[in-house]
Amino acid sequence: MTRERGPPGSAAGENAMKNGKRNARKAGIGAGLASALVVGSALAGPARAETVAATGPAQTGPAPTSPAPASAVAAQTSPPPAAPRPSPLQEDRPETTWQELRASVTGDKPLGDGTGLVTLEAPKRAEDAAIVPITLRIAVPEGDPRRVKALTLVVDDNPSPVVGTFRFAEGQRHFNLSTRIRVNSYSYVRAIAETEGGALYMTRVFVKASGGCSAPALKDPVASTAHLGEMRFRSFAERGEAQVQVRHPNYSGLQMDQLTRTYTPAWFVENMTVRQGDKPVFTMTGGISISEDPTFRFSFARNAEPVTVTAKDTEGRVFTQTFPAANGT
Repeated sequence: MTRERGPPGSAAGENAMKNGKRNARKAGIGAGLASALVVGSALAGPARAETVAATGPAQTGPAPTSPAPASAVAAQTSPPPAAPRPSPLQEDRPETTWQELRASVTGDKPLGDGTGLVTLEAPKRAEDAAIVPITLRIAVPEGDPRRVKALTLVVDDNPSPVVGTFRFAEGQRHFNLSTRIRVNSYSYVRAIAETEGGALYMTRVFVKASGGCSAPALKDPVASTAHLGEMRFRSFAERGEAQVQVRHPNYSGLQMDQLTRTYTPAWFVENMTVRQGDKPVFTMTGGISISEDPTFRFSFARNAEPVTVTAKDTEGRVFTQTFPAANGT
């Protein structure tokens, strides 16, 4: 590297002196860090101390010719042990919000690990924060006597964290339920299963999405009102599933009217029941986090009994429709 030089007192000469002092200071700092690393290695434990001792003063005589012990060679060439994999409930993300709201969701009941009891599926990064697909799967292992009587879905950082609670007339050992929800900011999404004995078990995933609760409605307000409460039911016999949809804007109260620039009041489906004959398949109590036109796909054993869907919104309007189980529309 070419350095600029000049006579004493010239600008070039003063710059050269300053650069020289600066480099000296940098060299001193680097040496200090190197010394600290050596000390840290010595303090790390006996194995590190032995390594430092083995590389101490230079030998003045001929180097020993005996081969190193096999154990020493193995210690130097073997890779370090792999770090233990985190359990499904361990992640490197803070859970401050959950710690603050947990008591209001579960009270003082202990929360067990839901692994092996309930599975929660969600995209790591949502394509559209206003319609994030979520699937809950109850799968109790063979020989396990537990049965799930309710599932609660929670999004920690939503304005109203509890998305909804789904209850079953009889405890379930195997049941799938899918829906679409709003996610307002990067957040944990949790599924909390309650067994017939009252015990709670939780599983969770982290979803990257933002703005779902304030996103404008997808449908034109006039069209939504004209078709309010209309329902669609489909049976997928080959999959053992069915799907029901209720036409409703499900306003969150955080969406702005693009014409008036005022917030649209919250208005959503808060209760829904799906029955097969006289037997409830499931009931839902929901909030603002369920997406526009609430849609649910669920485990379904088709038989000769008709399916009746009843929904009630926050303005007290009740919508009911009965479908033949053979096909549905």
